[in-house]
Amino acid sequence: MTSAVAVRWLPGAARTAAPALLVAALALTATVAAGRSADLPGVLVAVLLVAAAGRLVRSRTGAGMPEREVWGRLTLSGLVLGTGVAATVVWSAVPGAPAIGGLPIALAVVATFPAVYGGLLRWNRFSTSLADPNDVLNGVSAVLVVVAIGNVVVDHLDGPLAALPDWRLQPLLGAAGATIVYLGTTWVMTVIAELRTDTRIWLVAAALTCLFSAALVGLVTADRSPGTAVALGCAALGLLAVAAALAPRRSTPQPADPVDSTVGAFVVITIATLTLVVAATTAPSWASAGCAGLAAIGSSLRLLVNVRDLAELAVSRREALTDDLTALPNRRAVLRTVERLCTAGTPFVLGLVDLDKFKEVNDGLGHAAGDDLLRMIARRLEASAGPGTVVGRLGGDEFAVVAPVTGSLRTDDPAARLGSELLDQFAAPFEVAGLVLHSGPSIGLSTHECDEHDPGACATRLLRRADAALYDAKRAGSTALAWDPARHVDTSGRLTLVEELRTGIARGELVLHHQPQVSVATGRTVGVESLVRWQHPTRGLLPPADFLPLAEVHGLMGQLTEAVLAQAVAQAAAWHRDGLALRTSVNLSVSNLLDASLPRRVAGLLATHGLPAGALVLEVTETVLMSDSDASLAVLTALADLGVAVSIDDFGTGYASLSYLRELPVSELKLDRSFTADLLTDARTEAIVASTIELAHRLGLRVVAEGVEQQATLTRLRALGCDESQGYLHSRPVPAEELVATLVPGPQAGLLQPA
Repeated sequence: MTSAVAVRWLPGAARTAAPALLVAALALTATVAAGRSADLPGVLVAVLLVAAAGRLVRSRTGAGMPEREVWGRLTLSGLVLGTGVAATVVWSAVPGAPAIGGLPIALAVVATFPAVYGGLLRWNRFSTSLADPNDVLNGVSAVLVVVAIGNVVVDHLDGPLAALPDWRLQPLLGAAGATIVYLGTTWVMTVIAELRTDTRIWLVAAALTCLFSAALVGLVTADRSPGTAVALGCAALGLLAVAAALAPRRSTPQPADPVDSTVGAFVVITIATLTLVVAATTAPSWASAGCAGLAAIGSSLRLLVNVRDLAELAVSRREALTDDLTALPNRRAVLRTVERLCTAGTPFVLGLVDLDKFKEVNDGLGHAAGDDLLRMIARRLEASAGPGTVVGRLGGDEFAVVAPVTGSLRTDDPAARLGSELLDQFAAPFEVAGLVLHSGPSIGLSTHECDEHDPGACATRLLRRADAALYDAKRAGSTALAWDPARHVDTSGRLTLVEELRTGIARGELVLHHQPQVSVATGRTVGVESLVRWQHPTRGLLPPADFLPLAEVHGLMGQLTEAVLAQAVAQAAAWHRDGLALRTSVNLSVSNLLDASLPRRVAGLLATHGLPAGALVLEVTETVLMSDSDASLAVLTALADLGVAVSIDDFGTGYASLSYLRELPVSELKLDRSFTADLLTDARTEAIVASTIELAHRLGLRVVAEGVEQQATLTRLRALGCDESQGYLHSRPVPAEELVATLVPGPQAGLLQPA
């Protein structure tokens, strides 16, 4: 306790010098012990110094410390070894006590071997991966081999060692075996590998050399010089303390190489077998035969562990290349097949098969029925595959077919032939959940006909081309198309843009531009439509048409809408705090209206920014409403219950029944720009606009006309009773600060400045 406190409270300079002082004090204690003149004060000093060394080593085992496991093992072993050193010192100081040499240290070495050996291998693995951290069986077996050889040698010698009883001899031989294994592991494997990166390993290696050389000294000198073993043990503790005081280097754990442990096991088995043969031909003792046999058994068990690991690795590899649902090769396996054929220069056709309207099966019959359909399709495609053809599932409802151009496919147009054969597999219906379903595919194909120097690039390019043809086939509707350089654009740019958009949303690259909505009667700006733009880091400001379709297709609309809503609500709240009571309109997509959690998130945004619900308008088109009317109605009703206004955008261009105006909680209609553009030139258009305005007013709805670009159009809308106007006549969509600059300050706030 005293030593621990002293080390903890040492100032910076003293703490730096503490390891050196500790080594010197340990050396002094060792000298006293070696001279066999230790008394009680000397023993107490030795105990305190051992505790101080243990405290330094223990400091590396705290929570969050690097190499915590390694130093934890060394700490435990240091305590046991320190006990052995102290026991030797105390025993040597007792007058008339029988001489036992370095027996306590030898016992400590044998007891701590598994922990220290595993710790060394663990440390070695952090940078060199030359050994398995769990390869203790080989280490223990190697020690047993040395003990067996030592017993054979001792059996043929005359001298003090041969006269020692087994209870003294076997621990000394075990310590000698541990010494050899430690020195081999530390100096040959670890020190050479870490020579340029971590000097601490030199200190640890030197400490282990001192500690376990103490056992050799005890073995060689028997009872003549126990103090030498004590001196070596004390020096080792000092070296460990210095290593613990140094800062660790940064390192990355690496996987172990099973080859080393396998080779080591074979070596140990071979030596153990030879030892058994030698012992059998002479006068074997129970120790030599038993230790050699145990060594062979231990290394054999290590080989069995390796065999088990290899079997598990084979299973894992197979699972890593197999789709769980269909048992077909997965994307990784398909790509490997493509790369292998590219490397061999084998001509082949790659086909991507995507099911049309598969989502309707999942939504209508459940995901279990969808899974059954995928399995049926997989079996049908497998059954129709020719020799050498690989059928795989890339994910979702997308399959891949890799067909070498041989046999039936060797035609003028193998891609067209494969596409026709694949389409034929979907002609017959599938029986799913008691229903007979027809599932049509869209198929994109690309052909490889020559050698490629870069198989990975070849596979990527073929997939990209097949993907481009697949998108074209989906637009055409349930057909098969081959990639045509004159017709299909490379999809790499589109896929890159999708990933950049994903990153851009997270980085806050989306910005809002606001277009005023002006009261037709007063000319005052009463609201804005917040329109998203993407401030791309290299392409500049991108309009919605350049990225919103990609966001919808690739499932990013939820994240995008979250970002837009958050910015729009925050901006509207800021305007309200500044005295500009402007409504803010935000567009919703199909995926937004199918998100049942949207009303909850909108309510949270309004509460966070303190914006009245009536100041937010959410716009949806008729097409969006018709995509899933029941789900849309539930979400819109929940939004309306919050007090949020709902607007039907582009009204008049869809095919929604007028009954939806009665059922939906709508408060606003936005006339599409196609009506305002022809309002002055087409009498039928004027009649439709007039009747729509009258119908909306009878239903208590507000009417906003979009696309107003001429003063004459605005005048006509005023005559027809339109409520609000939006278009380039008033302003293009602009950033918030520019919009505020166009408004008249003071009592007339909200009026647009004259152009």
